[in-house]
Amino acid sequence: MDLPKTFDSKSAEERWFQKWIDLGYFKADPAREGKAFSVVIPPPNITGQLHLGHALNVSLQDIIVRTRRMQGYNTLWLPGTDHAGIATQNAVEKALAKDGKDRHILGRDAFVDRVWQWRATYGDRILNQLRRLGASCDWSRERFTLDPGLSRAVTKVFVDLYNKSLIYRAKRLINWCPRCETALSDLEVDHKDVQGSLWYIRYPFADGSGSITIATTRPETMLGDTAVAVNPGDERYKSYVGKTIRLPLVGREIKIIADAAIDREFGTGALKVTPAHDPVDFELGKRHGLEQIPVLNGRGRMNENAGAYRGLSREDARKQIVKDLEQAGLLEKIEPHSHAVGVCSRCDTVVEPMLSEQWFMRTREMADRAIEAVRKGDTTFHPKFWENTFFNWLENIHDWCISRQLWWGHRIPAYRCARCDHLIVAAERPARCPECDGSDIIQDDDVLDTWFSSGLWPMSTLGWPDDTPEFHRYYPTSLLLTGFDIIFFWVARMMMFGLELTDKVPFKDVYITPLVRDELGKKMTKSKGNVVDPLDLMEQYGADAVRFTLAQLAAQGRDVILSHDRFAASRAFANKIWNAARFVMMNLDGAAAPIARVEIAKLGLAERWILSRLDDTTGEVTRSIDAYEFNVAAMKLYQFIWHEFCDWYIELSKEPLKAGGERQAAARWVLVNVFDRMLRLLHPFMPFVSEEIWQVIRPYLDEPNLAAHLPIAKYPEASATNPLSPAEETAMNHCIEATEAINSLRSLLGWHPGQRVRASIKRARIEGREELELWRVYAITLAKLDSLDYEPAPNARVVFSQLPWADVGVEAPEGHDFDATKEKLRKDLAEVVKHATQHAARLDDPKFRSKADPSTVAEVGERLVQLKKEQRMLTEQLQQLGESA
Repeated sequence: MDLPKTFDSKSAEERWFQKWIDLGYFKADPAREGKAFSVVIPPPNITGQLHLGHALNVSLQDIIVRTRRMQGYNTLWLPGTDHAGIATQNAVEKALAKDGKDRHILGRDAFVDRVWQWRATYGDRILNQLRRLGASCDWSRERFTLDPGLSRAVTKVFVDLYNKSLIYRAKRLINWCPRCETALSDLEVDHKDVQGSLWYIRYPFADGSGSITIATTRPETMLGDTAVAVNPGDERYKSYVGKTIRLPLVGREIKIIADAAIDREFGTGALKVTPAHDPVDFELGKRHGLEQIPVLNGRGRMNENAGAYRGLSREDARKQIVKDLEQAGLLEKIEPHSHAVGVCSRCDTVVEPMLSEQWFMRTREMADRAIEAVRKGDTTFHPKFWENTFFNWLENIHDWCISRQLWWGHRIPAYRCARCDHLIVAAERPARCPECDGSDIIQDDDVLDTWFSSGLWPMSTLGWPDDTPEFHRYYPTSLLLTGFDIIFFWVARMMMFGLELTDKVPFKDVYITPLVRDELGKKMTKSKGNVVDPLDLMEQYGADAVRFTLAQLAAQGRDVILSHDRFAASRAFANKIWNAARFVMMNLDGAAAPIARVEIAKLGLAERWILSRLDDTTGEVTRSIDAYEFNVAAMKLYQFIWHEFCDWYIELSKEPLKAGGERQAAARWVLVNVFDRMLRLLHPFMPFVSEEIWQVIRPYLDEPNLAAHLPIAKYPEASATNPLSPAEETAMNHCIEATEAINSLRSLLGWHPGQRVRASIKRARIEGREELELWRVYAITLAKLDSLDYEPAPNARVVFSQLPWADVGVEAPEGHDFDATKEKLRKDLAEVVKHATQHAARLDDPKFRSKADPSTVAEVGERLVQLKKEQRMLTEQLQQLGESA
């Protein structure tokens, strides 16, 4: 069976993915034998579209899941999506606004129906995009956070935790988004530095004896002031403590109080206290028993407590209040002031601290259990330094505000009796009130924070709270692979819920993916215009190239720096493999299938060498995947396939393939079997090109119970014994080093690539001619030589390159311009010295060593070693040319 001249990636992707789905290769079965390996996909929002962060995350998950499946594990990779409360509600409200409608016009039930319609239209978009990438999930088990089974789990958890007094209702100061009209957790608030103002306002004493000046960034909230506070140690104000103030514009009388928390250095050292609109003031107010007077409503407009300013927006009220203070002669001055303001992470609206009755979850004990589990090693982070981020947040955790004033989401299972106001928390709506027997029962309007249901994802998707076969077999899950930005939102909460509800951690390993940046190292954002669509990349380079590039660049603890050159290089890699396969198939013409096995001991040195290198590569790739070092595994594969197999062995196989007889049969068997194992190693990284090639090689494989397709083929294992002796391994290493040196000298001396040249070896620190004879014929083939002489007679036209074990030389062409060669060497040497100096300076810089991650420092050190080696070689060649010119 012949392969076409070029690989049609799009055709292969569509054909093979559907074939694998139809054959059920990705379906999990709890009854199947094998050690369990389970992963639940971080559920993307139904509002989402595939971005490079998703592509990286899913590519790495797919690599390890495909590897484990081929290794015989009972594998489950469960996909699904998140209902994404605020994000989805906002998206649907924007669509309604285009038609001149809003959710209040529709009403709750009709609006929720509209969101379900929107989900039916757009909700599967991102999962279809993940299929295009080749994600080998069990697509028959797709879950959604509002599925009936998952909703039942959410309700049960709420009721159980309420009954354990871990969920409670309280009136507290919370973050409020006036645009989304809902409470937000601290994690849903971003902070931005703004250039604002500091207004200095005189507050008159009620007895007319003078005034005290306060400084504030928010004049509009003064309408809710219930005190002015000073530091008890501030000599300026000691005599003022206890005096009564008449609040400007309002006339309400308030007291001057003393509190040690007041910063004497900020503004005037006197603080207006607004307990209903500032978290610091709220705590201060609790300590002093101050009244809480809210002056803003849920839409960010002044309320009935604002008097004449009622109905104004925050911004308009501020302007009018400043104007009125100025007219009253109470505005002392205005200063520019830089400060941070909180904004809603969803809509960028300035968040308002609001006094509101909300549902909260106690988290201290849960957080302590999660910390202890990671410290004990029940769950391990990769890279490990992310554990510090996890610990830091949990050690400083506050009770979680879990209620949201939205219509889309899990409605809180709490009910009020209209007759007696009795609160009932229950899994089902009660028919009658247990206190007064009233039948008018009203459910709480609020829904739960999206992250409440997401926190149950590893359990609820497997059927919990029922003890299903899936839950029994696959929980705890083996691995969570996710981004660093949701360690707080999601990872920590899954840990807390898992331990609280099952006494088990929800996953054994957590791999934190790096941040994807553009080729200039900048974060990809829409505002910068540097966002790259993975679907466009797949159209241009193919899914295999996108996946392999992302794996190559996914070094633990380092950002992924992308460029089109890297994707083009991976496409070239796929083409290299394709062309190698065409070479193999061409040389199997006339061969009987399957290819008869050849005894290893009867193979030549080159054949045993490539088998040995494949064994080493198999071990290195497997160990790297086990350690979640995806970039190392990808580079080991690249090095073996491109260089050792394609550049070296394919060239060495050409002569025996032409020879016929036993030598031809041996070379055919080695080519086929090396290619087979190589494709199996490659398959988790590049599933489509590997399957396309493997199908044409498969008939030539002599393997009992051979799988029909690569996703279920047996993963390679290294041989128990090395087919090479240590001396033979050294000999082949010398052959490759000599060939590389000869090729470098050929280029330096201006030989055409096709011309045959004379080469020689002298001062060999090897076992003399005996070792050279093992590989002389290989070097002559690889380097296109007329001859390779040992200890030749002196020749002024021969330029040598010094290797650790010998000097390898190439004779220059007749009439060669040695001056031009020396000039080129001088330029190359100057460039190498410059880069070596830069690398050395980085390593000598304490700031670099302290801030850079260990792998970056090691990489710079390795590059410096290589540059020093190049520097020595160029210097030696210059010195030699000086003697021979």
